Amino acid sequence: MTTPRVSRPHFPEGYADHPKSLLPWEEVENKLTDAKHYWLCSVRPNGRPHSIPKWAVWVNGRLYFDGSPQTRHARNIAANPFISLHLEGGEKAVIIEGAAREIKPAPELAVQIAQAYTSKYAASGYSPQPDSWDAGGLFEINLQTVIAWNSFTDDPTKFTFSTDSD
Repeated sequence: MTTPRVSRPHFPEGYADHPKSLLPWEEVENKLTDAKHYWLCSVRPNGRPHSIPKWAVWVNGRLYFDGSPQTRHARNIAANPFISLHLEGGEKAVIIEGAAREIKPAPELAVQIAQAYTSKYAASGYSPQPDSWDAGGLFEINLQTVIAWNSFTDDPTKFTFSTDSD
């Protein structure tokens, strides 16, 4: 993964007029690694949004989630890969925009992803094996932008991974 460009998100006047600092990307990566629940929003073929809580893992600078290719969000992604994803809390926010795609991981990556899932979710009853995604059902998010803050008025930060217009 490339190092993101760091800037301020654009807010209308009166929202965060005098921010004091920027968040370091490493802090946001730690939040993505440590989070247990992620909210994924995809777009239905008719244009309506679809949101769902997902379990996911951050491995080698990428976010991965899994599930049946027959789920509504997987079918949405197959038709339109653009997604948004955010962590549970709104007070200390991490909001991702990007594109998701189903992948078939190389064996080494499958081991890393399975280990990350097991480490995070075994206590909740989920420990996939590296071959769990041989028939599909593993998705990777290509980050485009991430907006994050610990204090909305003090440190709202935008990380850009590719060209966007906002």
